[in-house]
Amino acid sequence: PKAGYPVMEGKCLLFKYLGGVDAVPICLDTKDPDEIIQAVKWLQPSFAGINLEDISYPKCFGILERCRKEVGIPVWHDDVQGTATIMLAGLINALKIVGKKIQNCKIVFNGTGAANTGCSKLLWAYGGKPGNSIMVDSKGILHKGRKDLEEVKDKYVDKWRFCQSTNSEGKTGSLTEALKGADILISYSHSGPGIINPEQIKGMTKNAICFVCANPIPEIWPWEAKEAGARIVATGRSDFPNQVNNSIGFPAIFRGVLDVEAKTITDKMCIVAAESLAKYAEERGISEEYIAPTMGETEAFVREAVDVGMEAQKEGIARVKISRDELRKKSETMILSAKEQADVLVKAGCIAPAVT
Repeated sequence: PKAGYPVMEGKCLLFKYLGGVDAVPICLDTKDPDEIIQAVKWLQPSFAGINLEDISYPKCFGILERCRKEVGIPVWHDDVQGTATIMLAGLINALKIVGKKIQNCKIVFNGTGAANTGCSKLLWAYGGKPGNSIMVDSKGILHKGRKDLEEVKDKYVDKWRFCQSTNSEGKTGSLTEALKGADILISYSHSGPGIINPEQIKGMTKNAICFVCANPIPEIWPWEAKEAGARIVATGRSDFPNQVNNSIGFPAIFRGVLDVEAKTITDKMCIVAAESLAKYAEERGISEEYIAPTMGETEAFVREAVDVGMEAQKEGIARVKISRDELRKKSETMILSAKEQADVLVKAGCIAPAVT
């Protein structure tokens, strides 16, 4: 918990600066799911929402689902929902550039932890087909014959479910076999480089899309993936084109949720947030090196917050009814005010200026 506190503080800063959301870092000295859920219940009278952070896989999914059902305020797991939302935002525009439809694409998910489990579920909810998808863990492709996973299916429920529902061709083997003929690679695995090699990328189809998002170093360098035939490459880093970072998601999503006092955050709201971000980038002019907004594009956050708030009202989970114009005014005021406050503190010497 002590080592995690600076991470929580940084997250709170992003909540405030990018979304105008006041956040408080709270670290829990427990790994027990029941205790974590109980802590959330105890805290809910004092807070309007909870962001879960850095809870290990697979327990994070059970905690999130129980909180969604048992807690009366929005509970969000950024490693799962935030990652998936921003991945989808970038992928929507990447598909437009290469002229492919998600329902026709063969997708490979490299890594089966919290991030890619969340990404796969949201991508399928958006229109991707599980049968056209292949999941790859450290031991290879997930398929119905994975006895090692069958033995632990009660613990790794999602992984065993993926063995049954994905990979309709019944492929076996390593990532190399999985990528042969694939249109899309979504990789959230181990920090590279060298986790994925150029020869594996060469096995993908023409106009391949590669999201290699391990931090601090992607599984393969973007230029290596491009040289191997990938048309669009995205990473989690700001010093490369096409950064897909959760920070363009959670601050605005919570802004919209709080402005309408939503009871929860649904998967459909995540999809709407992704579509909002994709639309903003498209209006700005998408290219092979610009598929999603950056953290510096404030208007993208305002629109995202408004779209999420409107979707919450549409789904009947908002406690406050408000028009789109009123919601925009409210969200924009909160977001711009937070930035103005930060600028004043920097000029006054209370906050050190950003290092560029």
